[in-house]
Amino acid sequence: MKFSDIWRLGAVGLRTRPLRVVLSALGIAIGIAAMVSVVGISASSRAQVDRQLAALGTNLLTVGPGKSFFGDASHLPESAEAMVARIGPVTDVSATGRVPSAHVYRNDRIPAAESGGVAVLAARPGLPATVGATVHAGTWLAAPTYPTVVLGSRAASILGLGDGIGLNVWLGDHWFTVVGILDPVPLAPELDTAALIGWPVATGVLGFDGYPTTIYSRSRDDAVTQVADVLAATANPAAPNEVQVSRPSDALAAKQAADQAYTGLLLGLGAVALLVGGVGVANTMVISVLERRSEIGLRRALGATRGHVCLQFLSESLLLAGLGGAGGVLLGLLVTEAYAAARDWPAVLPPWSLAGGFLATLVIGAIAGLYPAMRAARLSPTTALAS
Repeated sequence: MKFSDIWRLGAVGLRTRPLRVVLSALGIAIGIAAMVSVVGISASSRAQVDRQLAALGTNLLTVGPGKSFFGDASHLPESAEAMVARIGPVTDVSATGRVPSAHVYRNDRIPAAESGGVAVLAARPGLPATVGATVHAGTWLAAPTYPTVVLGSRAASILGLGDGIGLNVWLGDHWFTVVGILDPVPLAPELDTAALIGWPVATGVLGFDGYPTTIYSRSRDDAVTQVADVLAATANPAAPNEVQVSRPSDALAAKQAADQAYTGLLLGLGAVALLVGGVGVANTMVISVLERRSEIGLRRALGATRGHVCLQFLSESLLLAGLGGAGGVLLGLLVTEAYAAARDWPAVLPPWSLAGGFLATLVIGAIAGLYPAMRAARLSPTTALAS
């Protein structure tokens, strides 16, 4: 028999039982679709993180107060921000200072205990440019000496303001006018739940002590590690051990690593679904052999060898698995595209996942069809015709 004849004969066997073929191929397709879509969604998520890091930069470092030798809370010196700005590779510096005595409310009639967890922070004018924050509505603190406030994205939601530019809020027993609302800040999520006011207003009106609680610095990309090594000693020369230095972009990288571990688990579940689909193919082929004993006997009587019969049923199994694999790859591709579009991610699907998924189905089909094919080949013509 020619090679093309073997595959044509295998296709005839599938066309005679279309419903069974569809159901068996569906099991394979579900497993492959699960694996392809998991890989695609994971790759799209990593691409989104990389895009965020490329847009926001990985050269942002933060400096904050730690604990003293005895475990007491420490604070950064008032001169810490200016000292950090003197580091050669540092290009931008800004700071915020927590005003612990002040709380913000929608109006002056809300009970003091219902602050909603919104922190009041004194902020420098250059803060948005340093941390990569953008104003969703309104403006930044254009007049930091006036009682105006800019709300983080989450803080505006907690206070029930939405885009309430021009409204007044009760902050530190004074009325402040909302002049802006920020978009979420991925590299400084603490700003999302904060009410930001001008540094002079915080010290002059609310009694802020002037100590910065977080200093944000941008440096040249090639000098981030060197700057991080000297930040603690520069910000607080008298007690560098009481300074905490962190790199916010590391949190996004850690999220990506966690997503990869989760992807491994989902791939395992997809492999189980693929195995179940392979068992379904094997079951279909065994039943096909039992139902077609007379056909096998007739072909053997007409001169077909055991090898011809074995190849016939093996080709049917491979075609059945390949049909399910092609459908699964297409379904996985569509799921990845739809999910990425819904999350506004770049859709990324590694070519190896498509080729590997389809190849896996052929391997499963070959394994699942090997026993039924060998069983069909061992049937003697007389026994098969008599059944």
